[in-house]
Amino acid sequence: MLSKTDVQPMLPVKDMSRAERFYEQVLELKKVGSMPGAASVYQSGSTRLCVYRSDFAGTNRGTAALWEVKDVDKTVKELRDKGVTFEHYDTMPGMTLEGDVHRAGEMRVAWFKDPDGNILSVQNPGRPK
Repeated sequence: MLSKTDVQPMLPVKDMSRAERFYEQVLELKKVGSMPGAASVYQSGSTRLCVYRSDFAGTNRGTAALWEVKDVDKTVKELRDKGVTFEHYDTMPGMTLEGDVHRAGEMRVAWFKDPDGNILSVQNPGRPK
């Protein structure tokens, strides 16, 4: 039923101004729509991401959005240079941590949080078997 319909991730935030600065200046996403004080929509590749005002911001304990990037290490460095700090998880079976990047075979992934605690990540593209 929905397999041919695009899906749009939605991330709750408490402070729209702070979130907009992060998504626009740090992640360099282009705002393509907004309801001032309530929601902003960003273009990211061929998809869109909606950031909206909610009292429940930061309550999700899992990854809320993931960006596939060609070079995880380079992206991590660029984000770190903009003040982003990365999450380190010790309980990831089969993964090792090198700097801020978790690795398992060819898989590379790094997690970070937005100002409201939403867990975001960058990962290399999946490899077909």
